Amino acid sequence: MPEAGRKPASSFTKKPRSAVFTVGSDATFAAETEKGVTKVRWQRHGADMAASERWTMVSEGTLHTLTIHSVSSLDSGVYAVIAGSSKVKFELKVKEPADGGCGPLPPGEGEQKLTRDTHAASPTGNVSANSEAAAGVPGGQKVPESHSTEQDQEGCDGEKVPAPSGTALKRGSVEGASFQDGVALFLERPQSGTVTVGSDIIFTSRVQGTNILRKPTVRWFKGKWMDVSSKTGAHLQLKETYDRNSKVYTFEMHIIQAKSNDAGGYRCEVTDKDRFDCCNFELTVHDAPVQEEVNLLSQFRRTSTDGGEEAGELDFSALLKKRNVKVEEGPKIDVWEILQNAPPTQYEKIAFQYGITDLRGMLKRLKRMRKEEKKGTAFLTKLAGAYQVDKGQKMKLMVEVANPDAEVKWLKNGQELHPSGSKFIFENIGNKRMLTINHCSLADDAAYQCVLGDEKTITELFVREPPVLITHPLEDQVAMVGERVEFELEVSEEGALVKWERNGQELRREETFKYRFKKDGKKHVLFINEATKEDAGHYTAKTNGDQSVAELLVQEKQLEVYQDIADLTVKAEEQAVFKCEVSDDKVKGTWFKNGVEVIPNNRMQITHIGRIHKLVIDNVRPEDEGDYTFVPDGFAFNLSAKLNFLEVKIDYVPRQDPPKIHLDCLGRIPDATIIVVAGNKLRLDVPITGDPVPTVIWTKADQVITELDGRVHIEKHPDHCLFIMEGAERCDQGVYTVLVKNPAGEDRADITVKVVDVPDPPDAPLVLSVGEDCCTIQWEPPAFDGGQPVLGYVLERKKKNSCRWMRLNFDLWKETTYEAKRMIEGVVYEMRVYAVNSIGMSRHSQATRPFIPIAPTSEPTNLTVEDVSDTTISLKWRAPEKVGAAGLDGYLVEYCKEGSNDWVPAQQGLTDRNSILIHDLPTGERMHFRVKAINMAGPSAAASLSQPVTIREIVQRPRICLPRNLRQKVLKVVGESVNLLIPFQGKPRPVVSWLKDGQPLNLQDVTVRNSDSDTILFIRSAERGHSGIYQLQVEVESAQDTASIHIQVIDRPGPPVAVKIREVWGLNVALSWLPPKDDGNCEITGYTIQKADKKTMEWFVVYEHCRRVECSVSELVVGNEYFFRVFTENLCGLSQEAAQTKDSVYIQKPGTEYKPPSYKEHDFTEPPKFTRPLIDRSVICGYNATLSCAVRGTPKPKVVWCKNQVDLSGDPRYRMFSNQGVLTLEIRKPSSFDAGIYSCVASNPLGEARSNCKLEVRVP
Repeated sequence: MPEAGRKPASSFTKKPRSAVFTVGSDATFAAETEKGVTKVRWQRHGADMAASERWTMVSEGTLHTLTIHSVSSLDSGVYAVIAGSSKVKFELKVKEPADGGCGPLPPGEGEQKLTRDTHAASPTGNVSANSEAAAGVPGGQKVPESHSTEQDQEGCDGEKVPAPSGTALKRGSVEGASFQDGVALFLERPQSGTVTVGSDIIFTSRVQGTNILRKPTVRWFKGKWMDVSSKTGAHLQLKETYDRNSKVYTFEMHIIQAKSNDAGGYRCEVTDKDRFDCCNFELTVHDAPVQEEVNLLSQFRRTSTDGGEEAGELDFSALLKKRNVKVEEGPKIDVWEILQNAPPTQYEKIAFQYGITDLRGMLKRLKRMRKEEKKGTAFLTKLAGAYQVDKGQKMKLMVEVANPDAEVKWLKNGQELHPSGSKFIFENIGNKRMLTINHCSLADDAAYQCVLGDEKTITELFVREPPVLITHPLEDQVAMVGERVEFELEVSEEGALVKWERNGQELRREETFKYRFKKDGKKHVLFINEATKEDAGHYTAKTNGDQSVAELLVQEKQLEVYQDIADLTVKAEEQAVFKCEVSDDKVKGTWFKNGVEVIPNNRMQITHIGRIHKLVIDNVRPEDEGDYTFVPDGFAFNLSAKLNFLEVKIDYVPRQDPPKIHLDCLGRIPDATIIVVAGNKLRLDVPITGDPVPTVIWTKADQVITELDGRVHIEKHPDHCLFIMEGAERCDQGVYTVLVKNPAGEDRADITVKVVDVPDPPDAPLVLSVGEDCCTIQWEPPAFDGGQPVLGYVLERKKKNSCRWMRLNFDLWKETTYEAKRMIEGVVYEMRVYAVNSIGMSRHSQATRPFIPIAPTSEPTNLTVEDVSDTTISLKWRAPEKVGAAGLDGYLVEYCKEGSNDWVPAQQGLTDRNSILIHDLPTGERMHFRVKAINMAGPSAAASLSQPVTIREIVQRPRICLPRNLRQKVLKVVGESVNLLIPFQGKPRPVVSWLKDGQPLNLQDVTVRNSDSDTILFIRSAERGHSGIYQLQVEVESAQDTASIHIQVIDRPGPPVAVKIREVWGLNVALSWLPPKDDGNCEITGYTIQKADKKTMEWFVVYEHCRRVECSVSELVVGNEYFFRVFTENLCGLSQEAAQTKDSVYIQKPGTEYKPPSYKEHDFTEPPKFTRPLIDRSVICGYNATLSCAVRGTPKPKVVWCKNQVDLSGDPRYRMFSNQGVLTLEIRKPSSFDAGIYSCVASNPLGEARSNCKLEVRVP
């Protein structure tokens, strides 16, 4: 019988081995199991495989084979076969044919093939990485020939190209890897999918767990905030697995028998401590297809068959004939209505299906149709897309209508609602219409509509059940093979949904009724019929808010003997009783005498009461003497004892014969020891002789024994005496003396009685150590062994809050130290011990102190030295790869001198950080450092540096790290603060000095603050006198480094000087002025001219940003008198004061008509010409990019942007700008497909000009 916790033997007699196959061949793997194991499971990358056209699984008795047809590079990977609790992994490698090459695709063939594969949607809509979809086959379609598949998936040089499943694959990489690396956590993001009504779909996300200490939290949402975990059930299931080999967490959302209301946007969020990542994806649900799609490629044939499949030209005649002959009559289909209701990703597929070739024209028409749609005006505020409410709570739906007198109808799942007591309440308050649903239940989970005339607004209400808690958890079970096992738990609510799992796999009802589930109010019971060894493991019961784990141990049946039958010696006409006790009260047996079965009769009776079996023989005769054996049914052992018949010899004794004790008639020496089991009857029959009849006295330790407490009974007969003691106890052990005397003399004999019993219970065991799933305990032997040697020990354990003890060993354990295994980490346990001798089993010891199986963490990683000085050192490290359920309490940092083993803690207590600065170290000493991770289980293994570190400052040349914004002129406005932070490097601490324009810095109005790694120049309120060039110098010993910062403090300028009226003609005035004396310490950017009528003196702006010192003011009013003033403008703004003309100007009515001379009109027209052409650019994928050029021409030319000679005007991904001849094309978040030749074409009636450039998109 194997010990509890010992690793079971493998179920495989022949295991599959890793192999290498050539592309296009069939790969076969075989496994052979033991007898009785007929079911196996095949897995690929940790996911179960199902039989399909590509995978064939055959089981013939104990031989099981897996065949993969026409293998390709996508089939490479790790496979596994599982039988019972045994799992064998093997690897499939695929190599290219020896004479195979990767030639280029024919022109256009790759693009057409990519388009066909991209839009070949699966009817099932399965987007999971499992099964065929994991191999790059969309929706479970059959893979084409192997060479075609490789050309589609990767190019000759190993470049990444789009795969049909929407991911990018690279030769030699793991299939299904995401094209874009996850920003933070995602290894593979869920992809948008399409499914038909009634089909199943799986969305899969993978998270890399290498750098994650705990399992990440993943949540699935529909819409903006509706958590789908509250909707789990037969229609929607959430699953999660963990691959310990690759350390990858896989999370799946299964939608079973999809419905139309499942369509919409979904979001997957993953959280790990302070890191967060999310991904949005869409689910499109289509009705069952009405028409069968015509496979155009299957209708093509070539005019020649001599050169293979691609020889000759394509012949469409077969397709045309088929269309002419077969005309399908059906309802008229409005393609534009289908396009309006379909997502943009399906436009190309629908266009191909219904024969639309002008895709650009189709998009323009759809855009016009959507603009023509009239927006409803009945509702001012509509219902949101979805609402969520807890069960039993109140929900209020509200809309706002345009007409306050309008009446609305409320519908639930298409049925009109009417007021019904307090359940549904309708309210009309002004323009608001409200529906209140009280005491929401699962029956209220439906789609609701508010209808007003021909318009309606629709929403969906989700009723979330509160989390169901487990009030009475599962308890560990120990069962024998073939027995029925029951796991029972109690939850907080009746009718709650409970999911049962075994070792992480969900349990379902089977045709063989192996597992049965029972609900009785709040109680849930799992029945396991006829338990086998394969059923052993951890069983988990999960609700939507809690879970409970228990362990099942299944052992082979073993019968224990609690009391063996003993040899008997009886005299004639007495009764002989053979009794034995076994561990199972259901076991029957047979009695034999000298090998012949005993048949019950009037004198021999056989009884079986509970665990006790008896054979009673009345009126014993000499022929009854012999060997008696009890054989339990179904077990290969027996219990034997011997019946001895005592024959009494009577000798003639003369009168006055002195008494004599005849103990030698028993065949023993006079001082023989008699052994009796505690609790049994002690019967001493001593033959005596003497005449007259002697008197018998029994003594023990010089005390006469009398009949006390009814346990002692003494009988005296002429020829013998009897000493009977009922229920022998341990205190009855000792030397008994029988004294017989008469007038002729006396005789004495000593009889030693030894009372044997079960041992005393051992003392409470001590827990020596604990591990991740095990612990080691030790105990002392019992103080009293019961008079018989201790044969071994029996151990039991239980969870702290449980009442059920589970036996750990069925074979007696000889040692006083035991290692218990197969525990659940993080659960509190207790253990106790029984001692066993040949008599039976002792009472149990006291339980150990409660303990938790936990393991120390692994050692910290990447311990490095960050900095060293004469007395300090800075260390940093990373967290351990394995932390466990106990978590991490902190780190212990120690150091010692080289050649010494005296480790000194670097600080008092533990540190939570992953770095430390150790002070007060001896200068010049070589020191060792180590770091340990500490948790409840104790310290981990130490992470230490490979070599000792010398505590001495490292000289580093000074270097100023001048920020990029300080390398240009720094502009500040008067009154602003100046705060310059300039980092630098250097060891030991550099000496920092500042200069301004070559002179020492005045520290009265400028503050300088220096540290070990940077310097700060601070001016609280800048003035124009602070402008200048500041020099920074850092010096370490004889080495130095310098940097210069130019600071310019600017202010508003002064007003212009000498504003004059130079000339007045007609309705025009010419003004001139001189630049201001104070330009504000920066360049003058322009002037602002204003005018005012003398009557009102209201000023109006005439010109702004005039860069010259003269201007002409026109369109003045005849008869008005004007004043003019001018403001100066720079980067700070307008001057505070303006310069005004001294004299006013009166606009007189002209007396004579002025006839200007005639001049020949100058021709300003010219053809378009690029003054600055486009230039080639290289941009990064995902970041907006712009292309710019400058063009000149009169009249204004028309500009068209093209990519690869294709007009970009109707593409919403591009935006075109034109500002005073500067043309700009903006490309929003370019991808690798946006690379190409871009052209800008400018044309007017006089000509056309073109400028080209090449855009390269780099993938980071």
